[in-house]
Amino acid sequence: MNDLRKHDGTSSVERQSPQGARPYTDGALMPPVDVIEDSNGITLYADLPGVSRDKLNLQVEAGTLTIDAELDLALPQELQASHTEVAFGRFHRSFTLSQELNPEKVAAELSNGVLKLSIPKAEHAKPRRIAVRAA
Repeated sequence: MNDLRKHDGTSSVERQSPQGARPYTDGALMPPVDVIEDSNGITLYADLPGVSRDKLNLQVEAGTLTIDAELDLALPQELQASHTEVAFGRFHRSFTLSQELNPEKVAAELSNGVLKLSIPKAEHAKPRRIAVRAA
């Protein structure tokens, strides 16, 4: 098993950040994301294991999409973890949206720890066929 203790004897999650500000447990994990683009827009898949729908906050503001989520990893009272590899209790990630996307029509689904966001292209960015008239 890996030793998570630092040279000063404290674990990385117990240490204070520089100048005694906030403990490292206030940090956040950056969820891995896959982005797929097609002619209709983009689909974003974010891995959020342990996150329930009520602990997920999605927001679009000033062209930035933000994902904030809290983990639901509470142990039953009678159990105690002997080893923990996920020290942070939340996820955070943000993306700048292109002007070609329509932030008003973002659709979200959360299933089995995977968030699926569908962001359609704006009408002005969709390909359109141009009719050619006979002269």
